[in-house]
Amino acid sequence: MTPGEFERAIITISKEHLATLPAAEYPGEICLIDRKNQVADAVSELKESKIIGFDTETRPSFKRGQHYSVSLIQLATPDKCFLFRTNLIGYPKELIKLIEDPEILKVGLSIHDDFINLRKSATFSPQGFVDLQSFVKEFKIADNSLSRVYAILFGKRISKGQRLTNWEANELTQQQKIYASLDANACIQIYQFLKDGKFDPHTSEYLVLPPEPIEEIQEIKEGEE
Repeated sequence: MTPGEFERAIITISKEHLATLPAAEYPGEICLIDRKNQVADAVSELKESKIIGFDTETRPSFKRGQHYSVSLIQLATPDKCFLFRTNLIGYPKELIKLIEDPEILKVGLSIHDDFINLRKSATFSPQGFVDLQSFVKEFKIADNSLSRVYAILFGKRISKGQRLTNWEANELTQQQKIYASLDANACIQIYQFLKDGKFDPHTSEYLVLPPEPIEEIQEIKEGEE
Protein backbone atom coordinates (compact mmCIF):
# COMPACT_ATOMS: atom_id res chain seq x y z
CA MET A 1 0.00 0.00 0.00
CA THR A 2 1.46 3.37 -1.03
CA PRO A 3 1.68 6.30 1.43
CA GLY A 4 -1.16 8.00 -0.43
CA GLU A 5 -3.34 4.92 -0.23
CA PHE A 6 -2.58 4.51 3.48
CA GLU A 7 -3.75 8.05 4.13
CA ARG A 8 -7.12 7.16 2.62
CA ALA A 9 -7.32 3.67 4.11
CA ILE A 10 -9.45 2.71 7.11
CA ILE A 11 -9.47 -0.20 9.52
CA THR A 12 -12.75 -2.08 9.73
CA ILE A 13 -13.96 -5.62 10.39
CA SER A 14 -16.94 -7.19 8.66
CA LYS A 15 -19.89 -8.65 10.54
CA GLU A 16 -19.20 -11.99 8.90
CA HIS A 17 -15.56 -12.10 10.02
CA LEU A 18 -16.49 -10.90 13.51
CA ALA A 19 -18.82 -13.89 13.89
CA THR A 20 -15.96 -16.35 13.27
CA LEU A 21 -13.77 -15.10 16.12
CA PRO A 22 -13.51 -16.88 19.49
CA ALA A 23 -15.48 -15.40 22.36
CA ALA A 24 -13.74 -13.04 24.77
CA GLU A 25 -13.78 -13.84 28.48
CA TYR A 26 -13.88 -11.50 31.46
CA PRO A 27 -10.63 -12.00 33.41
CA GLY A 28 -11.37 -10.29 36.71
CA GLU A 29 -13.46 -10.14 39.87
CA ILE A 30 -17.07 -8.93 39.95
CA CYS A 31 -18.55 -6.95 42.85
CA LEU A 32 -22.29 -6.30 42.84
CA ILE A 33 -23.39 -3.07 44.56
CA ASP A 34 -27.11 -3.30 45.31
CA ARG A 35 -27.22 -1.58 48.72
CA LYS A 36 -26.39 2.05 49.47
CA ASN A 37 -24.11 1.14 52.38
CA GLN A 38 -21.77 -0.60 49.91
CA VAL A 39 -21.17 2.47 47.74
CA ALA A 40 -18.60 4.39 49.79
CA ASP A 41 -16.17 1.46 50.07
CA ALA A 42 -16.57 0.61 46.38
CA VAL A 43 -15.89 4.18 45.29
CA SER A 44 -12.91 4.40 47.63
CA GLU A 45 -11.38 1.33 46.00
CA LEU A 46 -12.09 2.63 42.50
CA LYS A 47 -10.36 5.93 43.26
CA GLU A 48 -7.12 4.05 43.90
CA SER A 49 -7.00 2.90 40.27
CA LYS A 50 -5.13 4.93 37.63
CA ILE A 51 -7.85 4.18 35.09
CA ILE A 52 -11.52 3.22 35.30
CA GLY A 53 -13.59 1.55 32.60
CA PHE A 54 -17.14 2.87 32.28
CA ASP A 55 -20.38 1.58 30.81
CA THR A 56 -24.11 1.45 31.54
CA GLU A 57 -27.00 -0.92 30.94
CA THR A 58 -30.69 -0.10 30.60
CA ARG A 59 -33.67 -2.40 30.66
CA PRO A 60 -34.79 -2.82 27.04
CA SER A 61 -38.21 -1.65 25.94
CA PHE A 62 -40.27 -3.61 23.46
CA LYS A 63 -43.28 -1.28 23.39
CA ARG A 64 -43.59 1.99 21.52
CA GLY A 65 -43.31 4.99 23.84
CA GLN A 66 -42.02 2.94 26.77
CA HIS A 67 -38.65 3.98 28.19
CA TYR A 68 -36.60 2.98 31.20
CA SER A 69 -33.91 4.76 33.19
CA VAL A 70 -30.36 3.42 33.46
CA SER A 71 -30.44 0.21 35.47
CA LEU A 72 -26.75 -0.41 35.95
CA ILE A 73 -23.48 1.55 35.98
CA GLN A 74 -20.33 -0.49 35.48
CA LEU A 75 -17.07 0.96 36.80
CA ALA A 76 -14.03 -1.25 36.40
CA THR A 77 -10.38 -1.31 37.39
CA PRO A 78 -8.05 -3.52 35.33
CA ASP A 79 -8.83 -6.53 37.54
CA LYS A 80 -12.20 -5.82 39.17
CA CYS A 81 -15.59 -4.51 38.09
CA PHE A 82 -18.17 -2.88 40.35
CA LEU A 83 -21.78 -3.16 39.18
CA PHE A 84 -23.88 -0.36 40.68
CA ARG A 85 -27.58 -1.27 40.46
CA THR A 86 -28.92 2.27 40.15
CA ASN A 87 -32.51 1.04 39.82
CA LEU A 88 -32.16 -0.11 43.45
CA ILE A 89 -29.72 2.36 45.04
CA GLY A 90 -30.26 5.50 42.98
CA TYR A 91 -27.28 7.87 42.67
CA PRO A 92 -25.48 8.28 46.01
CA LYS A 93 -23.28 11.36 46.36
CA GLU A 94 -20.07 9.28 46.41
CA LEU A 95 -20.92 7.82 43.01
CA ILE A 96 -21.77 11.21 41.51
CA LYS A 97 -18.54 12.75 42.84
CA LEU A 98 -16.52 9.99 41.22
CA ILE A 99 -18.20 10.57 37.86
CA GLU A 100 -17.60 14.33 38.20
CA ASP A 101 -13.95 14.08 39.33
CA PRO A 102 -11.72 15.52 36.55
CA GLU A 103 -8.58 14.02 38.11
CA ILE A 104 -9.72 10.41 37.72
CA LEU A 105 -9.34 8.98 34.21
CA LYS A 106 -12.47 7.19 33.07
CA VAL A 107 -12.78 5.48 29.69
CA GLY A 108 -15.95 4.49 27.87
CA LEU A 109 -17.42 4.22 24.40
CA SER A 110 -20.29 6.34 23.07
CA ILE A 111 -20.38 8.01 26.48
CA HIS A 112 -22.47 10.93 25.18
CA ASP A 113 -25.47 8.60 24.92
CA ASP A 114 -24.80 7.23 28.41
CA PHE A 115 -24.70 10.75 29.86
CA ILE A 116 -28.00 11.68 28.19
CA ASN A 117 -29.68 8.64 29.74
CA LEU A 118 -28.09 9.18 33.15
CA ARG A 119 -29.19 12.82 33.29
CA LYS A 120 -32.80 11.66 33.09
CA SER A 121 -32.40 10.38 36.64
CA ALA A 122 -29.68 12.52 38.24
CA THR A 123 -28.06 15.94 37.93
CA PHE A 124 -24.31 15.94 37.46
CA SER A 125 -21.48 17.07 35.17
CA PRO A 126 -19.28 14.15 34.07
CA GLN A 127 -15.56 15.00 33.87
CA GLY A 128 -12.32 13.11 33.31
CA PHE A 129 -13.72 10.94 30.52
CA VAL A 130 -12.17 9.66 27.29
CA ASP A 131 -14.59 8.51 24.59
CA LEU A 132 -13.07 5.62 22.66
CA GLN A 133 -15.25 6.38 19.64
CA SER A 134 -13.14 9.46 19.05
CA PHE A 135 -9.87 8.09 20.41
CA VAL A 136 -9.67 5.09 18.06
CA LYS A 137 -10.02 7.37 15.02
CA GLU A 138 -6.42 8.46 15.65
CA PHE A 139 -5.42 4.89 14.78
CA LYS A 140 -7.51 4.77 11.57
CA ILE A 141 -10.13 2.51 13.18
CA ALA A 142 -13.42 3.39 11.53
CA ASP A 143 -15.71 1.05 13.46
CA ASN A 144 -17.66 2.57 16.37
CA SER A 145 -18.93 -0.45 18.32
CA LEU A 146 -17.05 -1.84 21.29
CA SER A 147 -17.26 -5.39 19.99
CA ARG A 148 -15.74 -4.48 16.61
CA VAL A 149 -12.94 -2.35 18.03
CA TYR A 150 -12.10 -5.10 20.51
CA ALA A 151 -12.08 -7.69 17.74
CA ILE A 152 -9.75 -5.61 15.57
CA LEU A 153 -7.23 -5.23 18.40
CA PHE A 154 -7.45 -8.58 20.16
CA GLY A 155 -8.96 -11.03 17.67
CA LYS A 156 -11.82 -11.97 20.00
CA ARG A 157 -15.55 -11.38 19.92
CA ILE A 158 -17.55 -9.80 22.73
CA SER A 159 -20.86 -11.64 22.79
CA LYS A 160 -23.93 -9.38 22.82
CA GLY A 161 -26.35 -12.12 23.81
CA GLN A 162 -27.18 -10.50 27.17
CA ARG A 163 -27.67 -6.94 25.91
CA LEU A 164 -31.46 -7.13 25.64
CA THR A 165 -32.06 -9.00 28.89
CA ASN A 166 -33.91 -7.52 31.87
CA TRP A 167 -31.40 -5.38 33.78
CA GLU A 168 -34.01 -4.65 36.45
CA ALA A 169 -34.63 -8.29 37.34
CA ASN A 170 -34.73 -9.10 41.04
CA GLU A 171 -31.48 -11.01 40.64
CA LEU A 172 -28.97 -10.54 37.84
CA THR A 173 -27.76 -13.79 36.32
CA GLN A 174 -24.09 -14.69 36.28
CA GLN A 175 -24.16 -14.29 32.49
CA GLN A 176 -25.47 -10.73 32.85
CA LYS A 177 -22.78 -9.87 35.41
CA ILE A 178 -20.00 -11.23 33.20
CA TYR A 179 -21.33 -9.44 30.11
CA ALA A 180 -21.60 -6.11 31.94
CA SER A 181 -18.16 -6.45 33.51
CA LEU A 182 -16.47 -7.39 30.26
CA ASP A 183 -17.84 -4.31 28.50
CA ALA A 184 -16.34 -1.97 31.10
CA ASN A 185 -13.07 -3.89 31.33
CA ALA A 186 -12.75 -3.96 27.53
CA CYS A 187 -12.67 -0.16 27.51
CA ILE A 188 -9.57 -0.24 29.70
CA GLN A 189 -7.93 -2.92 27.57
CA ILE A 190 -8.53 -0.97 24.35
CA TYR A 191 -7.30 2.35 25.74
CA GLN A 192 -4.15 0.96 27.32
CA PHE A 193 -3.28 -1.16 24.26
CA LEU A 194 -3.48 1.85 21.98
CA LYS A 195 -1.92 4.29 24.44
CA ASP A 196 1.06 1.96 24.99
CA GLY A 197 1.78 1.87 21.25
CA LYS A 198 1.05 -1.83 20.88
CA PHE A 199 -1.06 -1.38 17.74
CA ASP A 200 0.40 -0.51 14.35
CA PRO A 201 -2.29 0.48 11.81
CA HIS A 202 0.15 -0.26 8.95
CA THR A 203 0.20 -3.97 9.78
CA SER A 204 -3.47 -4.52 10.66
CA GLU A 205 -5.12 -7.29 8.65
CA TYR A 206 -8.28 -5.17 8.62
CA LEU A 207 -6.72 -2.22 6.79
CA VAL A 208 -8.71 -1.58 3.61
CA LEU A 209 -9.22 1.10 1.00
CA PRO A 210 -12.80 2.42 1.10
CA PRO A 211 -14.70 2.91 -2.16
CA GLU A 212 -13.91 6.22 -3.81
CA PRO A 213 -16.65 8.85 -3.50
CA ILE A 214 -19.03 8.93 -6.47
CA GLU A 215 -18.15 12.58 -7.13
CA GLU A 216 -14.45 11.72 -7.31
CA ILE A 217 -15.06 8.83 -9.71
CA GLN A 218 -17.23 11.04 -11.90
CA GLU A 219 -14.53 13.73 -12.06
CA ILE A 220 -11.96 11.16 -13.14
CA LYS A 221 -14.21 9.87 -15.89
CA GLU A 222 -14.93 13.36 -17.17
CA GLY A 223 -11.21 14.18 -17.15
CA GLU A 224 -10.47 11.05 -19.17
CA GLU A 225 -13.02 12.05 -21.76
